[in-house]
Amino acid sequence: MKNSDLLQRVLARYENLENAVVSPLGNGLINQTFLVTTPGRQLVLQRLSPIFSPVINENIAAVTRALAAAGLATPHLVPTREGRLWADLGDQDGVWRVQTFVAGTSFDKVQGPAQARSAGALVARFHRAVDDLDHSFVGVRAGVHDTAKHLTRLREALALHSSHRLIAQVTPVAQAILRFAADLPALPDLPARICHGDLKLNNILFHGSQPPASQQACCLIDLDTVGPMALAYELGDAWRSWCNRSGEDAVQAAIDLDVLRASFDGYAEGIARDLTRLERQALLAGVEWISLELAARFAADALYENYFGWNQERYASRGDHNLVRGRGQLALHEAFVATRAQRTAIVGL
Repeated sequence: MKNSDLLQRVLARYENLENAVVSPLGNGLINQTFLVTTPGRQLVLQRLSPIFSPVINENIAAVTRALAAAGLATPHLVPTREGRLWADLGDQDGVWRVQTFVAGTSFDKVQGPAQARSAGALVARFHRAVDDLDHSFVGVRAGVHDTAKHLTRLREALALHSSHRLIAQVTPVAQAILRFAADLPALPDLPARICHGDLKLNNILFHGSQPPASQQACCLIDLDTVGPMALAYELGDAWRSWCNRSGEDAVQAAIDLDVLRASFDGYAEGIARDLTRLERQALLAGVEWISLELAARFAADALYENYFGWNQERYASRGDHNLVRGRGQLALHEAFVATRAQRTAIVGL
């Protein structure tokens, strides 16, 4: 079946969308995303990746209601003609959903401290808005940040793929990762809280493309990963992404401490209360755990070659690309360890 025919079948599940104009939207790697334009409004249509259970849309509906009640801009799910949160067209044609469109600009790299401060403040307001949400989360992917599991998988990769063509290059990276793992700082014993779960910068919308609008964060998008999570992993993943000047495909890493400081100040201000000592300890340790965990995942997949996507124009194989990523995240982890004293001061410990 042609893609246009499939899209029309999906749109027919919704009121007043039969004659809408559909065009690709964004460059996301997980869900297929389209902009739906009608004479009266714009909407976002997505085909949900099979890695997610359709029931996660129930989580999204609950969280977005809480965000709206707190006065935050947020996309909302549009129900089908039958009142469902998604349209299931079967195994071959997939699960689809429609959301309201929120205008804004996204960035792949932080443009400067002012933008980072605003992003940190928006994340804090998100956390405040959902802190008291009474919802039983369903379909949440388990073990996403089970660092011990990822380190075990790395050891298994070395043992199972000892004759792999990249084993000589992967082994020293893996050995360094495992050495650093023994020295990870302890994570404080804090209860999980409702988190976004994937705070890379392009999941934050800003009011415009140029200052001052580009320095004003307005909306968090891509809510597939909302659910209970450790604060260390939430902000650790954000800072791993926001503060690395080099990017994920560079084997060297450089940390922008001005971005980290600004985003922490924004978060501390936006949370509207004093952060506890345990919370500050979590923010200090989280970036080290996340960067090393991701290094382990990339290094393992350099041998397994069955999980992460890869750039076929730049690399000879999935393994080659993931080896570069693993080296880069290891370098980032080393940079975070080297700046622990500065980061300790930034988070107020």
